[in-house]
Amino acid sequence: MTAQRATFIVALAAGVAIGIAVDRSRSDVVPPLRATQSSPVTPTSASAATSAAIAAQSQEEAITIRVAREITPTVVSVSRQGGSGSGVIVNRDGVVVTNAHVVGSAKTVEVGLADGRTLRGEVLGRDQSIDVAVVRVQAQNLPTAPVGDSDRLEVGQSAIAIGNPLGLDRTVTTGVISAVNRNPRGVGLDGLIQTDAAISPGNSGGPLVDSRGRVIGINTAVLAGQGASGLGFAVPINLATDVVRQLMTTGRITRAFIGINYVDVDVVASQFELPVREGIIIGRVEPGSPAARAGLRAQDIIVRANDTAIRNGGDLRKLLRTLAPGDDLQLEVRRPSGRSRITVRLGEAATS
Repeated sequence: MTAQRATFIVALAAGVAIGIAVDRSRSDVVPPLRATQSSPVTPTSASAATSAAIAAQSQEEAITIRVAREITPTVVSVSRQGGSGSGVIVNRDGVVVTNAHVVGSAKTVEVGLADGRTLRGEVLGRDQSIDVAVVRVQAQNLPTAPVGDSDRLEVGQSAIAIGNPLGLDRTVTTGVISAVNRNPRGVGLDGLIQTDAAISPGNSGGPLVDSRGRVIGINTAVLAGQGASGLGFAVPINLATDVVRQLMTTGRITRAFIGINYVDVDVVASQFELPVREGIIIGRVEPGSPAARAGLRAQDIIVRANDTAIRNGGDLRKLLRTLAPGDDLQLEVRRPSGRSRITVRLGEAATS
């Protein structure tokens, strides 16, 4: 085994990110700026550059202000004995999405609306495996947040987090999508959106929004300590809305389960000289899972599933949402020995 390949195995086994649950601030030393040689800047060119910068900043601020005005009325507080967090209204008849860890095991919670009302909320269901819960209040014609498509997120696009950190109602913070499909160690969730928009205790359950004002995620966790500033995570909204759909139509949650941890090939292909540039590469197969029983193993590269090209993890997650426990998933896998076809009989994920 080459040193490079060994490094790759260790990287996959270690996970994508390491979090230490200690919130400790520190001052970073910034080196002094050094003068560099450049073309002389005339007053005219300096003035034009300043005007352009101001215009760009003003446009960015205008977008943030518009999104905040549109989405803030849909953000609620969710409280129970022993804790509180945030939520977002996704249906005008009082359906609220939040985190499973915000509602805990409670059957009812208090929901604080932006108009000042506090209503009793019934917990319709929770999926602890993805940290999503659905609450309903008896109210109509409520403002609702439009929902985006988290399978189509791009790293670097704008992200706006809105919630109630430390009891400060409807706080707005901004940043970017830092990464997708993250599996941070210590969080216990996978496939998360990573953002540097500030998330603090109390933000949990609130929306992560794009620059068009569409909810793309439900804020769920932040890693702190040892330089981990700016590591916030959100559950992709497509997973959350699937939970809402199931609860509103069947009254229960079922979710197909395969049992693998993976990273997108395009993230690591050049670094580890992988034979393909699209697909997902398995980092770990959970013992006793459907994937393990089917013979999948670490370093397998999945390139197709049910005759659908798998370019990244979003493609696989989207396909799995159309399948049910007990369905067969036909996989095309790349291995050093060549291509293999493997059939996985999907299991059912524990949801509570």
